[in-house]
Amino acid sequence: MKVAVVILNWNGKKLLEQFLLSVIQYSEDAHIYVADNASTDDSISFLENNFPQVTIIKNATNAGYAGGYNLALKSVPEDIHILLNSDIEVTENWLQPIIKVFKEEPKTAAVQPKILDYKKKSHFEYAGAAGGFIDKFGYPFCRGRIFQELEEDHGQYNDDQYIFWASGACLAVRKDAFAEIGGLDEDFFAHQEEIDLCWRLQNAGYRIKYVSASRVFHVGGATLAEMNPKKTFFNFRNSLFLITKNVEPSKVYFILFSRMVLDGFAGIKFIFEGKFNHFFAILEAHASFYRHLGRIRRKRPKVFIFRKYYIIRSIVFAHYFLRKNKFSEL
Repeated sequence: MKVAVVILNWNGKKLLEQFLLSVIQYSEDAHIYVADNASTDDSISFLENNFPQVTIIKNATNAGYAGGYNLALKSVPEDIHILLNSDIEVTENWLQPIIKVFKEEPKTAAVQPKILDYKKKSHFEYAGAAGGFIDKFGYPFCRGRIFQELEEDHGQYNDDQYIFWASGACLAVRKDAFAEIGGLDEDFFAHQEEIDLCWRLQNAGYRIKYVSASRVFHVGGATLAEMNPKKTFFNFRNSLFLITKNVEPSKVYFILFSRMVLDGFAGIKFIFEGKFNHFFAILEAHASFYRHLGRIRRKRPKVFIFRKYYIIRSIVFAHYFLRKNKFSEL
């Protein structure tokens, strides 16, 4: 089973300087690629001069996370593709537990490791933690992370578990399964496209898994800062895309309407907090959703195999009203 580690780069020379060496050092069993999304810094020359063992894939434009990977992975022949953010530090033997799952479980199509915070290594990191889930209304959360509440890692999630979605920060996926469902949805551009990918994989009969023995450390927010209004726009709009594409016909419009009401409350909260740019980002997200609605609806599958997609009805209610801050409390 051949493995490729594919790092998507856009003007990330500093991150490559900081983290690429650890990837090379601890990924002896993999072929390492850097897929460059039309960077305007000197990332390419830096790689050519310092890491000749790394294969460079040059994308003609910055097509975002989804488009960038879709384009780059067409020229990656290995059986397993590990989509790795450029701001991740990997650890010794991080690949072996992931490869073991793929060898032993042919119906497992995607795997993620334990993702810890590079800046606070005792804690889980926002983008994935110990495996992702969503609630009935499409809000994502993780074992180890509920909204902004990040748990300390003291071994509470040292168990391998099937999850709903694997983090795009470090996403290992079978090449054939990825191609079978059409890859990442480029309409998402960035944020939550990995959730959509995992949902479609499950609807095709595959499983998603979290493997605790593999550990990586993620900086997070290296492309868009956590409180960047553009990130708010993508998260709110792409959640609506996600629901429209994947919720079964009898429930999709009720869930969409409920979600839009909840988005309204989130917008009011931003106003009271003085975060007006984020309020307008939600309005822009809804406007963009309506513009794309017809196109997104045409992507719905003809058959819905994976019916039960959530483990809790409302993570918003559980967190903000019942004060549940840990996954184990849900």
